[in-house]
Amino acid sequence: MTMVPMLVYAFVASFTPGPNNIMSLYYANQFGLKRTFRFCLGVGLGFFILLLLANYFSAVLHIVFPKVELIMKGLGCFYLLYLAYKILTSKLGQEQRFNDRYNNLKSGAMLQFINPKATVYAITVVATFVTPFYADYGTQFLLIVLLGVIGFSGTFSWSVFGSLFKKWIAHHQTAFNIIMALLLTYTAITILFQ
Repeated sequence: MTMVPMLVYAFVASFTPGPNNIMSLYYANQFGLKRTFRFCLGVGLGFFILLLLANYFSAVLHIVFPKVELIMKGLGCFYLLYLAYKILTSKLGQEQRFNDRYNNLKSGAMLQFINPKATVYAITVVATFVTPFYADYGTQFLLIVLLGVIGFSGTFSWSVFGSLFKKWIAHHQTAFNIIMALLLTYTAITILFQ
């Protein structure tokens, strides 16, 4: 398997709007990049732990039930196509309100375990791209680290670009959504033919 489909999925999932990115964007706009870094670090740490847990359970499933790979590929493909549809038809929406009380490492980490986008992404990326192709735990761990860095980079980039990035997406939202949806569709098709 090439790494390209996994990386495309990781970048699309990490850089598109979601709870982590919207909150970090808001915190950076309201409280500055320096004070928002702790939240982003918490998101990265929580997401890394979520990826490790997803990898462990996916590896166990592949050992105990080897045929689960076909099911996971099908579910992963279906989810990616659903996500592509949701991105294609989504709107950035109204700005959400958050306060500084949750702009910290603990809240950023805990958010990962109640964030459906992060949870489904972690399970999907690991079960679809990591455990079916890499049996060596060292390689799996390195891929998890890579995915964690990409996830952190996505959230942190929203903080860095703050309102500028939000305004650009809002201004070019249709083109942005089409490109993201096409990239996810490409990834889903690649899964079927691996």
